[in-house]
Amino acid sequence: MRILILGSGAREHALAWKLSKEIGSENIFIAPGNGGTELCGTNVNIKLTDFDSLKEFCLNNAITFVLPGSEEAIASGIRDEFEADEKTKSIYVFSPDKYAGQLESSKAFAKEFMAEHQIPTAAYKSFTTENISEGYTFLEQLKPPYVLKADGLAAGKGVLILTDLAEAKQSLKEMLVDAKFGKASATVVVEEFLDGIEYSVFAITDGENYILLPEAKDYKRIGEGDTGLNTGGMGAVSPVSFFNESLKQKTIKDVVIPTIKGIKKSKLNYRGFVFFGLIAVNGNPFVIEYNVRMGDPETEVVIPRLNESLSAILADSKNGNMKTRDAVIKSEYCTTVFAVSAGYPEAYKKGHEIVLTTNKEMLFHAGTLNKNGDLVTNGGRVLAATQFGNSMAEALKNSYALLEEINFNGKVFRKDIGKDLEKYI
Repeated sequence: MRILILGSGAREHALAWKLSKEIGSENIFIAPGNGGTELCGTNVNIKLTDFDSLKEFCLNNAITFVLPGSEEAIASGIRDEFEADEKTKSIYVFSPDKYAGQLESSKAFAKEFMAEHQIPTAAYKSFTTENISEGYTFLEQLKPPYVLKADGLAAGKGVLILTDLAEAKQSLKEMLVDAKFGKASATVVVEEFLDGIEYSVFAITDGENYILLPEAKDYKRIGEGDTGLNTGGMGAVSPVSFFNESLKQKTIKDVVIPTIKGIKKSKLNYRGFVFFGLIAVNGNPFVIEYNVRMGDPETEVVIPRLNESLSAILADSKNGNMKTRDAVIKSEYCTTVFAVSAGYPEAYKKGHEIVLTTNKEMLFHAGTLNKNGDLVTNGGRVLAATQFGNSMAEALKNSYALLEEINFNGKVFRKDIGKDLEKYI
């Protein structure tokens, strides 16, 4: 087994770290990778959507599996491209095709799928410039806060939650008419606000069977107390203290099983990861969104807790041997806290030297680059400090201790990851 992982973040580093332990770093390749992925594989300087170069590389290096980490390659149709080429159709691309990938790349597509298969979600309607006046009317019928979602991919920043009706109407105009999020907001989904607590559940599927992975809770806002702008993720915790057996069983019965059955019933060409972005309202699960790959920063806590072979699961999917079950997992808590660049998620500087006084495992790189032998910052989210503990508090203590061994100019991190979960313990 030789695997090409696509992406350059901490999610891809975590996947490479796990798989390299199982099949050896000599069989792991990451395109384009970062300053940390090269510790557990070989970085390949190819863009995610340069399919011709990716196919050529796979053929020249006997790659048998392609594992897209990010949504970009999936939404651009990497599986379709490989399967349409006689030379590469035997290479197993572990993702849905472009059409099925709309479960993530189109909010409207996902909402229609949920409605068809009776999967609980917030009431909604979709709007374009042609019926924007109907959008204003729909907003008037809702109670605040108002939720506006860019239909397409917007790097995790295309969702607005607003308390003022006039501001919501103005934002709808900015998204549709002024293209605030570019093509991503050519269609906007307006939905009712659900008041509850969010969590994420993950599964691996071959399109018919699934393996349930550990749950997690992530923290998207830049500021403590969940304030400020949305980011790609400032930290995550697994397991989640309020995710009791009752909520777990309801999530499986009402969301996971109907989704997997719906994929088959709708004849979606789907295999890979399913990310269920959920909110518990009065103890009942509702779907906020689907992702068709693992989340980030959730991967950095979910994958370390997987206490069985990920490569064997991939092989079972390819060979038709996957059986529906719960994954074998470690009982310990796992937490991650991100060190990010000052100014992120708005303007920030790159190229600051990173000084690490540790070589601990599970320090997952995101925005890093090896430049002339020096490790420097190369993104907004720089490093994810992931650690285990016998309790959430112990794991977080270890994550924050690891953060202290990371130094670069303008280092920023949240000090309150997991605080909101303490009351459920």
